[in-house]
Amino acid sequence: MTSALHRTIPGARTAPRLAAPLAALVTATLALAGCTADGGATETAADGANLTVPAPEGLDGMPAPVPPGPEPTGPDEEYDDSPETPFQDVATSPLSTFSADVDTASYSNLRRQVNQGVVPEGVRIEELVNYFDYDYPAPEPGAEHPFSVSTEVAAAPWNPEHQLAMVGVQATEAVPTSEGNNIVFLLDVSGSMDEPNKLPLLAESFALLVEQLDDDDRVSIVTYAGDNQVVADSVPGSEHGVLVDHLRSLRAGGSTGGADGLRTAYELAEKNFVEGGNNRVVLATDGDFNVGPSSPEELTELVEAERESGVYVSVLGFGMYNLKDNTMEAIADHGNGNYAYIDTLAEARKVLVDEFGSTMFVVAKDLKLQVELNPATVGSYRLIGYDNRRLEDEDFADDTKDAGDVGAGHSVTAFYELVPAGTDPDGDADDDDGDLKYTDREVGTSDDFMTVHVRYKAPGAGDPGSSTEVEFPVGADAFTTAPTADFAFASAVAELGLIATGSEYRADASLDAVRERATSALGADPYGLRAEFVDLVAAYRGLA
Repeated sequence: MTSALHRTIPGARTAPRLAAPLAALVTATLALAGCTADGGATETAADGANLTVPAPEGLDGMPAPVPPGPEPTGPDEEYDDSPETPFQDVATSPLSTFSADVDTASYSNLRRQVNQGVVPEGVRIEELVNYFDYDYPAPEPGAEHPFSVSTEVAAAPWNPEHQLAMVGVQATEAVPTSEGNNIVFLLDVSGSMDEPNKLPLLAESFALLVEQLDDDDRVSIVTYAGDNQVVADSVPGSEHGVLVDHLRSLRAGGSTGGADGLRTAYELAEKNFVEGGNNRVVLATDGDFNVGPSSPEELTELVEAERESGVYVSVLGFGMYNLKDNTMEAIADHGNGNYAYIDTLAEARKVLVDEFGSTMFVVAKDLKLQVELNPATVGSYRLIGYDNRRLEDEDFADDTKDAGDVGAGHSVTAFYELVPAGTDPDGDADDDDGDLKYTDREVGTSDDFMTVHVRYKAPGAGDPGSSTEVEFPVGADAFTTAPTADFAFASAVAELGLIATGSEYRADASLDAVRERATSALGADPYGLRAEFVDLVAAYRGLA
């Protein structure tokens, strides 16, 4: 039996979010321009910082290209480009283990770079793919586990002799707590933030977040430059005007002592800790720390020491020219958090409004995946992306090993490129793999492609805590000659990633194929993000 979408746990996903009303977008854009909807003047972040801010989005919600300037990325932007992993022989390496990744910064940063007219740097393919929503079935209400797993296998678009397996993990939409939010805004106001697309955009972005809060929530604000300052301490979330006034009064100047700011933010979050609630530091910066501990290694050591407190961290990146992507990603990954890059007010709305629950509320902690490939069906394989998320196979069962945290409504997608069994020379089986499901399988004796093992902890589990493992076999019925629209679109995004990274394994990947397949798989696209991707591919062609 052939199935277009192999759904290991059935269930209907909740209705997609409604698009933000046009009037709200117009109002937000006018606010940045210093006007109200009726034409009157209003104080904006631009007024407070004495900066001029161009509207960061058009009326259709599409981000407007940033006018190119001298050295758009320049020598001061820093990225951690991990080498891609080659194909692995299933006979000798049957396991692939990695940490879940829900970061999306790489896609919006790529969009910014392409719109500037420069070749993208720091491209992480999994973050391109995970930027988009897919129609995976969510777990039923009251399900034993807070996620479902969907799988689909088809011919690899860029290499028809290979197969492409898509593994999708969909978290429940249900927020795991009815307690309030205890949020500390940790805001970089150093001199490097003195740009229109940094501090002013930051202020208006956090104003959008404030509008989502109410009287059950508490907000503190810490700013840092040469030193750090507590601007607000445990203000009720319902006091929108007070909080927005604080945000719009911010001014940039001075050096960047981010480590001291982090310590102060954690102290405030712990002082105001809400048992059973969402306790989180939201760091907004360009990552350009230059006073005190400033390397990714020093900062990750700091946040690793603090994460046992139960305080999570989200990192929002802003700006260009001196963006320190590697530092911000490291803080988020080691601080039980997520990382997004804000290039427009529309992106801020996506992350802080439309995806508020998934950004703020963790439903599965330290989520790891371990895929066991079946040598009877698969000769060799390659996990696409996740190059700095790989784990040792023994780390899967090690509850002291930190991994990604998945928020309410988040989805995680991974692609495996598979070479069918019999295509590669036979390898010698590993005699130490007696516990593996497919150890004694020979070509043609089993039709499973693989088994996906997922291990996670409940959100309230302490460190190291106790994890739960769930197993999802991927049988022959996962294969289809008519892939779903989600498979077609997500694979087009992955193919662009292969091209943008100059992957050794891109084979026949082409921008024409990417655009054609993505165009045919737009679906409902309520926010126009898939259509925007098609336009981005056209813009990328100009760079190529």
